[in-house]
Amino acid sequence: MEQSKERPGQEEHIPEDAVVYCDGLVKIYMSDGLKVMALQGLDLEIKRGEMTAIIGKSGSGKSTLLNMIGGLETPTAGRLFINGQDLSSLKEKEMVRYRKSAVGFVWQKSTRNLFPYMTVVENVEAPMLFAKGNDRKRRERAKMLLDEVGMLSHADKFPSQLSGGEQQRVAIAVALANEPSILLADEPTGAVDTKTSDKIFQLFRKLNADIGITILIVTHDISLADKVNRVIMISDGKISKEKVRRVASHAWNEGESHEEYVVMDRAHRLQLSEDVLEKAGISSNRVRLEAMDGKIIITPPKEEE
Repeated sequence: MEQSKERPGQEEHIPEDAVVYCDGLVKIYMSDGLKVMALQGLDLEIKRGEMTAIIGKSGSGKSTLLNMIGGLETPTAGRLFINGQDLSSLKEKEMVRYRKSAVGFVWQKSTRNLFPYMTVVENVEAPMLFAKGNDRKRRERAKMLLDEVGMLSHADKFPSQLSGGEQQRVAIAVALANEPSILLADEPTGAVDTKTSDKIFQLFRKLNADIGITILIVTHDISLADKVNRVIMISDGKISKEKVRRVASHAWNEGESHEEYVVMDRAHRLQLSEDVLEKAGISSNRVRLEAMDGKIIITPPKEEE
């Protein structure tokens, strides 16, 4: 497994309640002989039990980040800790075990989630076949999970006999089969209508509240902001903004329910959007900073005023 590089002179302290901790993640791909940076020193912390959406345009780096957390890709530089363990320290067999038990995946396309030649209950049993336990216990757990996602009555059907929303519900049950600590969902509502999308997010919230599982959803749909506790905006391979839900109650009301923040990375750098720069009349790559009355004021150079 490719070893990632540690930041020189920095001793890592991982918060105890951090299930995901990214420190300066860099990912470089080769495309047509050119190097493309998908992640550019990304810092991120996700606490245990959070329900978070990572939102960004195509090519922003959000899927690369999801794949790294899922153990499907390794960073070119930086470090990634899951439950306090540096993934770069895992051997290949340990990484396989990690992918099977520590994380559960829900993909946008049902063909990636479910075996078409297996019934619904057999699909949920499939991830458990390599774990200890007998057939009866596997079948009991599979039915319990199907009941949890409201699909027990469809246990003996095949995926082709289900609607898109029903297939995603079964996929969530499959992802939970081996009791992972993190549920990863890549555009889980991208192939369903708005009404079905709302039902899937209601299920995510129910699972998050009932069993306390950490849920990380990657999407390009900004309208999902009101459906999760925390929204992380990723742009050009770095975290740019966050939206955090103001109240911790389980009464989900659409509208102005989140507070928006610009994120400062561990090197104290900010990413300002083009919209903000335009409104401030800033077109240069140089700005003036002034601290006044507990605020930081950013203004354009004198020659641009």
